[in-house]
Amino acid sequence: MEINNIVIASPMFKEIEELVTPYNIHKNFRFFSDDEVTQNDLIWADAFVSFNMKGDFDYNHLKWVHSLGAGVDRFLFDRSWPESVLLTRTVCSFGQRIAEYSLSYVLRDIQLHHSYQTLQLKKQWKPMTPGLLSSQKLMVYGTGEIGQRVAKVFSQFGAEVYGVSLSGKQKEYFHQVMTLEDHYDHLSDMNYLINTLPLTKQTFGLFAKPIFDRLSGAGFINVGRGASLNETALLGALNQQSIRFAVLDVFAEEPLPTENELWNHKNIIVTPHISAVTTAKEGVDCFLETLNKIEKNEPLNNIVDTQRGY
Repeated sequence: MEINNIVIASPMFKEIEELVTPYNIHKNFRFFSDDEVTQNDLIWADAFVSFNMKGDFDYNHLKWVHSLGAGVDRFLFDRSWPESVLLTRTVCSFGQRIAEYSLSYVLRDIQLHHSYQTLQLKKQWKPMTPGLLSSQKLMVYGTGEIGQRVAKVFSQFGAEVYGVSLSGKQKEYFHQVMTLEDHYDHLSDMNYLINTLPLTKQTFGLFAKPIFDRLSGAGFINVGRGASLNETALLGALNQQSIRFAVLDVFAEEPLPTENELWNHKNIIVTPHISAVTTAKEGVDCFLETLNKIEKNEPLNNIVDTQRGY
């Protein structure tokens, strides 16, 4: 595949341009913020590099689209994708970042950080025994690269990690992997649920009453996609205490509107989509590596199956 004209659109476009320029790549580049891209730019381009497609553009003029993030639902979900256009995604430190993010909140819970902070404010000396990771059971939704890294980190501390995937194929670091259809009977035993799934037709609105009603005071962490969560069902589950707390890093609408009830619930922690941040350098490194492999006709490890959505 011959790539000559490349459009890069990102809030970090100036930083990306500074990183790309020293390589003296013999290509024609246009660097924009997301809102500046037009259809004429895409007609000119052979390749488009961005976190997402803003606007109802015609992609057919492109040869290749590269996502600066790991997720590609903003390109694919509820859209048609031209079969002739290659779609790739960034693969970098996402798994480790998400694993450490999730681990921090699980440790916060079992080490009773919130309880001791409350007692400190009241100047009360009340010893309570923290829990151990080795006595915890976790259900990780998504067993790909990110889910596997989450499972690896938790299992190294002795936690019993179960996985849920569309195929149910067994994977390393998981005690057992189940399909969406057959995992429900195990939910009542889980201490924590961690969602790392991409957004597809199968995962849209997945986390709702049918799952929450089977829990017994679990913690819920969403680092997958916001539209996979039914927010009303989550609030109901928190009020009924089938979920004790929720940590939410992704939302159906971002930034999260100030009037949204999630901000104010005492048992919800909101973070602004930072569990797996792509640095400009990581994004550029993966883009350049992918470009090099495409031009040399070498195998790619980051091709997106546009039919499956990930």
